[in-house]
Amino acid sequence: MPAPSTRISTLTGTGDDGWGIFYKARALKAAGREVLELTIGEHDIGTAPAILDEMHRAAKAGHTGYAAVPGIAPLRAAVAERLSAQHGVAYGPENVLIVPGAQAGLFAAHHAACDEGCRALLIDPHYTTYPGTIRAVGALPVPVAARSEDGFQPDLAALAEAAPGARSLLINSPNNPTGAVYTDESLAGIAHIAEANDLWVISDEVYDTQVWSGRHRPFAGQPGMAARTLTVGSMSKSHAMTGSRLGWVVGPAEVIGRLITLATHTTYGVPGYIQEAGLFALRQGAAVETEVAAPFLRRRKLLLDKIAEQNRVRAIPPDGAMYVMLDIRATGLSGEDFAERLLERTGVAVMPGESFGHAAAGHLRVALTLPDAVFDIAVTRLIEFAKAV
Repeated sequence: MPAPSTRISTLTGTGDDGWGIFYKARALKAAGREVLELTIGEHDIGTAPAILDEMHRAAKAGHTGYAAVPGIAPLRAAVAERLSAQHGVAYGPENVLIVPGAQAGLFAAHHAACDEGCRALLIDPHYTTYPGTIRAVGALPVPVAARSEDGFQPDLAALAEAAPGARSLLINSPNNPTGAVYTDESLAGIAHIAEANDLWVISDEVYDTQVWSGRHRPFAGQPGMAARTLTVGSMSKSHAMTGSRLGWVVGPAEVIGRLITLATHTTYGVPGYIQEAGLFALRQGAAVETEVAAPFLRRRKLLLDKIAEQNRVRAIPPDGAMYVMLDIRATGLSGEDFAERLLERTGVAVMPGESFGHAAAGHLRVALTLPDAVFDIAVTRLIEFAKAV
């Protein structure tokens, strides 16, 4: 057969896709072994029955044909209203494109910002798919390291050094995998760098409802930044709708118009009955979002309390998101070796920091995604394993 394209063959660079432990854990479960999974950001609750009822109602009512490619008008208006309140920016439906999940939104946003061969900055540690998403649009991912010892706040000096000649900067706060919520100082520094270097900023804010201390700070709300920011969000984390694949890109109307053209040539929109369910979910208000987020805050405390009782493993306390990063360098193992042995010997699956970039080497990402009692067992096994190696 003909060789596949270089681009599709090199999406993960010279390495794998970072999900090896997850695949191995799922294979072990399929083979009948008990595995306590703390790998992916998947809620231990399903989508709320009321949202599923609305999805069913909308499908039965006939919303199963082609939906408007930009998104149905009421949902675009609801997202515009939501983000206008968050950002302090006057958005209308023309500023909103509905996409099949934030991953599709990141892909579209980088298409808007980058030409073939452009340098696209991202902060390391980063979500596993970020470099491949950038490569998928023909751009060159340029990671800029943040330090565990600094709580994984962006290194502004390093960003300023890397920025000349770049076209975009991808940021994520609250952050996956680190749980860092960028400070006012960090966001102001990023805004200065973006303006000085004429960068597009692509702000992944899918964890905006999971902030454990302080408040969510949307980047587009920084003075003068709305005109150069593409904000990506979704219903996945806020409403436990991961499988529904419903998200958005919000930004300047002219750029959103061009992204609608891109969507016409790629995804061709999101099913109408899913959009109707998303609109219903947004209209339930903040109380529902707080309820969905509450278990992660509770398990965050459980984990941090247990880690505080020993000195073999160090936690980097997260200010947001559904994860905790653990520094396991005192064990002498890499994150990959630790995660492999932990899974094999205890049946607990966590993600090695190396899956999220070089700056997370020697760390683990623990997802707060099992019911409390089972989560307690998994954390206890992890700590006891760390003490024994």
